[in-house]
Amino acid sequence: MGYVISVFGASLSPPGSADYEAARDLGRRLARLGMTVQTGGYGGVMEAASRGASEAGGHVIGVTCALFENSLALKANRWVREEIKQPSLRARVVYLVEQCDGIVVMPGGIGTLSELALAWSFMQVGEIRRKPFVAVGGQWQRTLAAFVDPHYIAARDMDLLTMVRTPVEAVRLLQQQLASPSLIK
Repeated sequence: MGYVISVFGASLSPPGSADYEAARDLGRRLARLGMTVQTGGYGGVMEAASRGASEAGGHVIGVTCALFENSLALKANRWVREEIKQPSLRARVVYLVEQCDGIVVMPGGIGTLSELALAWSFMQVGEIRRKPFVAVGGQWQRTLAAFVDPHYIAARDMDLLTMVRTPVEAVRLLQQQLASPSLIK
């Protein structure tokens, strides 16, 4: 099954949108390298990464939760091959952050920001081991530029997260860091 890469991103990005197609490309590229794509299992970027991986013959894990299924009538997208159901959103997000070998954060909203922050915080304090952690696109560069202040975030903590512009750069970085564990400090 190879490395498991959790992909976070917007649930509302429709097929054909730039974010959807970028996530589809990301999933395809990861699968071609033998990596498993793991997402939150629903629509938008999650569906796109799952679809790209599935179309490339890769394994796709969807980590879903009872809250969304019961209150919003959501079901895992059709590209998910292995569904792991969690009882709550909290359990779902923690599973996605902990049970992977690397994380890619695509453009998204509040939920995606929460996932990014949780993964970053857990790595910062040693709750989880350091792993490749990549944010893709200008949205995260702008958001974090407004947020980061060296009085509150040390340079060593900034080094936990790498920002790139494209899925190609994200996959290249994952390959480098996973091939050389010494790069994961």
